[in-house]
Amino acid sequence: MRIHNTLTGEKEEFRPIKEGEVRIYVCGPTVYDHSHIGHAKTFVFYDSLVRYLKFKGYDVKYVRNITDVDDKMIKKAKEEGITIQELAEKYIDSFTEDMKSLNCILPDVQPRATAHIPEMIEVIQALIDKGYAYVSNGDVYFSVRKFPEYGKLSKQRIEDLEAGARVEPGEKKRDPLDFALWKSSKEGEPSWPSPWGRGRPGWHIECSVMSMKYLGEQIDIHGGATDLIFPHHENEIAQSEAYTGKAPFCRYWVHTGHLRVREEKMSKSLGNVITVKDLLKRGYDPEALRLYLLSAHYRSQMNFSEDGLRSTQETLNRIRETLLKLRSASPSKEDDEELIGEILRIKEKFFEALDDDFNTPRALSEFHEFVKLVNRELPRIGERTKEEMEKFFSVFSKIFGVLEKEYEPSVSDLLDSLIKIRSKLREKKLYEISDWIRERLRQMGMGESAKRNIRRVKR
Repeated sequence: MRIHNTLTGEKEEFRPIKEGEVRIYVCGPTVYDHSHIGHAKTFVFYDSLVRYLKFKGYDVKYVRNITDVDDKMIKKAKEEGITIQELAEKYIDSFTEDMKSLNCILPDVQPRATAHIPEMIEVIQALIDKGYAYVSNGDVYFSVRKFPEYGKLSKQRIEDLEAGARVEPGEKKRDPLDFALWKSSKEGEPSWPSPWGRGRPGWHIECSVMSMKYLGEQIDIHGGATDLIFPHHENEIAQSEAYTGKAPFCRYWVHTGHLRVREEKMSKSLGNVITVKDLLKRGYDPEALRLYLLSAHYRSQMNFSEDGLRSTQETLNRIRETLLKLRSASPSKEDDEELIGEILRIKEKFFEALDDDFNTPRALSEFHEFVKLVNRELPRIGERTKEEMEKFFSVFSKIFGVLEKEYEPSVSDLLDSLIKIRSKLREKKLYEISDWIRERLRQMGMGESAKRNIRRVKR
């Protein structure tokens, strides 16, 4: 298996630190609002990656944190007139509900930042003792220039960073490049006691501390969206390796590309933020949304389109219908070794795609070829052929996290199928049968939407 490593900028053979075991840490949400579909793209990918690693026989320990104290959360709690703890609980529940809807498996550990303040203080104090950090009027900063390899993840030089660096109002750091490990408390903000006075941890330190607590001082995979490469993940490397004296902190840095809407970054000012709940309330199938998000390579920038999502829904329904036909089929022929060989060849290409930096678009393309083959060959399958076909469906389901619910075609699915059949009949000039279908639908009173569809086909 080869995986793209942001640290080296290359695809590398995946070799975990300990053979047979994989330790993976993914930066989770800051819980100040409902999850949008960009979050879904990231977390659905890591869920499928974990599923695939487990399928390959690895003992996987998966940690995804929750940031439950942050400037945005403090502001949002004031806007909603609730405490920051109440805000955190509200949106943690919302996030959990969304991930469950998308069939994401719960991580082995989902630690909250505020539950690990003592450990953060311990690491910060150690960094001060080692000379990598300093106290300034109740704040604690990491001295970036003390870590010579700073910039190795984002491929930036200290000299280049200096040009854009500045000290924000209220900051007390010695160097514009330095970043906060601990922030002294402000009136009305949550705070904890520390050797440097009451305050709260900086954002970057929490992931280093929680990762080391649950996965050890060096891990196999660290994930997050590309916007976390700098400064968040760059800072994680600096403080973690400075604290432990061990490098690399992480072997493989894996980052997901952004999801855009109408070719623009999602933002409230543009009014184009789409939450997971928005789409599901509008009747979209969560499995279709999941499959749609996996139809683009995880590193690519994806442009969201409802037309694309609807097309994926139709594709998913065809896959479900094929699986239903396969399960109910009675093998009536001798097994065709050539056919079985073709199934296994497609399956091999499917795995080759996933082993090549988890190339889900190519893997899906191979699986669609397999579905076509099943539909074409179903009348002449034998017992072993059916078994191999069902195995492939099962593998696909486990890795992509779909086809796990019992599927029954809805009235709208059946209606759409009838309309398409009627169109085909008219193309072949079989007007008598097509008119009979139209009349039967009318007599059955399928509803206004059905009548509109019938009128559309009639035109």
